[in-house]
Amino acid sequence: MQIRQYKDSDLDAVLSSWETATRLAHPFMTDEFIAQERINVAEVYMPNTDTWVVVINGNIEGFIALMGNEVGAIFLQPKYHGKGVGKALMDKAQELHGDLEVEVFKENSIGLKFYSKYGFEQLEEKLHEPTGQQVLRLKFTANKRVN
Repeated sequence: MQIRQYKDSDLDAVLSSWETATRLAHPFMTDEFIAQERINVAEVYMPNTDTWVVVINGNIEGFIALMGNEVGAIFLQPKYHGKGVGKALMDKAQELHGDLEVEVFKENSIGLKFYSKYGFEQLEEKLHEPTGQQVLRLKFTANKRVN
């Protein structure tokens, strides 16, 4: 497993990971919303984030997109869920930025389980207007001492 910075030629593989994982974790999203977000990922998010891809056996199997210490996205091909790949990507983000924040849909049980296991804690809950779903804002504090 190798983690390296995103290149423009990685876009198709990144979009594949994003869409496959999005459909699994967000069954409440409409096809129309996903189609529009796919365009946004390619044209808005990727050019404006610090993105790292994970390469396994020569194939890009997931990515993490950062905006400063904000995790804008982390998605993996589902066959790599629970195998430490997401943790490795999050470790890279933490190495770069220390404390991290992320927003996750409350209905995304896959993401919530991952963030909780990593050590994120809830800051707030709010409405995501485009989907009508609740979103949780979470924070990870680096080097937090456990008493």
